[in-house]
Amino acid sequence: MSEQQGVGPAEDDGGGPAQRPRNPLWGWVREFLIVVGIALVLSFVVKTFFFRAFYIPSGSMEQTLEINDRIFVNLLIPGPFDLERGDVVVFSDDLGWLGEAPETPTNPLTEVMTFVGLVPNTADQHLVKRLIGLPGDTVECCNADGKLLVNGVPITEPYLYPGAAPSEETFKVTVPEGKAWVMGDHRNASADSRFHPDIQDGFIDLDSVEGKAVLRAWPLDRFGTIDGHHEVFADVPTETGK
Repeated sequence: MSEQQGVGPAEDDGGGPAQRPRNPLWGWVREFLIVVGIALVLSFVVKTFFFRAFYIPSGSMEQTLEINDRIFVNLLIPGPFDLERGDVVVFSDDLGWLGEAPETPTNPLTEVMTFVGLVPNTADQHLVKRLIGLPGDTVECCNADGKLLVNGVPITEPYLYPGAAPSEETFKVTVPEGKAWVMGDHRNASADSRFHPDIQDGFIDLDSVEGKAVLRAWPLDRFGTIDGHHEVFADVPTETGK
C-alpha cells in the first residue's frame, strides 16, 4: 500500500470536520482596527497628560504666533518643570476676559478627533500670552528709553511686533503670590493684563495655566519651536530688591 503524502482540504488529522480557510481581508481589517485603536488611545493619553493642541484665533501674539496657527502645549509645565519669564503660556479664561464663549458647529468626526487630541478644542475658552511677571516681581512701564522694567531692570524685547511699543499704557504692578502678569507680543492689539485692572488687578492665577506653548505645528511653512527668549530676563533679579 502506498503511503499518503498529505491531507486534503476535506479532512484533518483528527478526522473531524474540515476547517474553513481564513479570510485574509478580515485579518488585514482586524489588524488595521487594532492599530487605529492603539493610536487613538495613545493620542488621548498624550493629550491628557503631556501635550494638547490649540488654535490661534487672533493676532495678539503676532509675529510669534499668527492667526490660524496650530500649536502644541506642554502640559507638564507648570508641574514637574517650572515656568520662567518669557514663556508663552496658554491659560483657561477663568476670569472672563473673553466674555461668553460663542457656539461652534461640530460633527461626530471632529468631536472624536477633539476628544483624543488630534484637533484643537474650540469650545473651551483659553488665551495665549507671554509671561512677563512671576510672583514677587514688579513690572513697570516705562523708563525714559521707553523700555519695560522688571524688578527695576530695563529689558529689550525682540519678540515684539515690528513697530509696536512695549506699552502705550503706563503702569506699575507687583505680582502677588500665586499670580502672574502676562502680555501679548503685539502690544497694541492685545487685551492682556494691562486692560483688566477691574478683574483681579489684571493678574491671572498660576493655577489657570494649562501649559507652555512649545511647537507651531501648522501651517507647515511655520513649523518650529516657540522661543521663550529667556535671555531677555537674564539680568533680572529673582524678586524686587534682590
